[in-house]
Amino acid sequence: MENRKWESRAAAANVDGPGMAGSFKVKAIEEDKFELVRAAIDAGALVRHVRAGQDGAIVTFDGFVRNESHGRETSYLEYEAYESMALGKMKEIAAQIHEKFAIHRVVIVHRLGRLEIGETSVFIAVSAPHRGAAFDACRFAIDTLKKTVPIWKKEYFADGAVWADGELPPTPPSAKSAS
Repeated sequence: MENRKWESRAAAANVDGPGMAGSFKVKAIEEDKFELVRAAIDAGALVRHVRAGQDGAIVTFDGFVRNESHGRETSYLEYEAYESMALGKMKEIAAQIHEKFAIHRVVIVHRLGRLEIGETSVFIAVSAPHRGAAFDACRFAIDTLKKTVPIWKKEYFADGAVWADGELPPTPPSAKSAS
């Protein structure tokens, strides 16, 4: 009886549950969006992309360039990525989110190139029938992105520049063989 009650609620919310087909998850993942962009991120368009009738909440994360880092005045940032791998990792994060949380859609967009103070560097939006899942999934997305996606940040100051956390991006295999 308890399983039927859960399945009935899940069907009404349009999410998968025990014993239910995975068709909704596949459709949702196909409707998710992952991008690396070199122009300003349009947060409004991304929120509209995840919003649907069955949702009751959208949680967003807007990471943007601040004017200081470790007590030094930041001039601007530059982001680089191993683009094909970064997009693949973003899709893996979304697949994990769909498995762990009762969400509907997710978008993950990261800027590359030069960013000025105040510009959005990463934007994540998660829609779900209920706010708890949306909050948890959005937090999981940004935390996992920061740990696993090959995107590197270089911070520029008046007196020089450093890669964030003092790390350089790895040398591409083609560059290693050329030396």
